Amino acid sequence: MDELPQEYASLPIGEFAFPGPLRDRLVAAIVAGEKTTTSCLHLEFTDDELPQVGQREVVIDSDARPVAVIETTEIRVLPLGEVDAQHAIDEGEGFLGVEDWRVGHEEFWHSSEYRSAISQPQFTVTDATLVVAQRFRLVEDLRHAL
Repeated sequence: MDELPQEYASLPIGEFAFPGPLRDRLVAAIVAGEKTTTSCLHLEFTDDELPQVGQREVVIDSDARPVAVIETTEIRVLPLGEVDAQHAIDEGEGFLGVEDWRVGHEEFWHSSEYRSAISQPQFTVTDATLVVAQRFRLVEDLRHAL
C-alpha cells in the first residue's frame, strides 16, 4: 500500500465489496460524493467491531491503494426488511428504491464469493437478517495526496 499522510497512517482500512469492478465502482462513487451510505450484514462483525460514529477509515481500491478517508456519521443496526429508501438511494449505485437496492445486495450476499468469505455455503438472507446501515462523509480524497 502507498505511504499515507502521517495523520491517517493509524486508521483502519475500509474495503468495499471484493477487489474488482464492483469495488472500483463503489470507490469512484465515494470519491465523487455520490455514495454516502453502505450496508453490511451484522454477522460480519462482533459488537466490539461495529463502526462507531466519528470513526475514520482509509478506503482502498482493488489494488490496495488508499484513495479516500471517510468518517462514519451514523450507524443503524436493523432488520433487512426495515432498510429505508433514503439509505438505498444514498448508496450511490443508482438504486431507485429499496426493492432495487435489495435485489442488488441479495445478489452480492448470495454470491459464492460472499458465502465463501463467511464460510456459509448455503447462506441466504431474510427480512429478519440484521444489516449494519452506515452513513459516512468524505473527509479527504487521497488520490492526489500520495
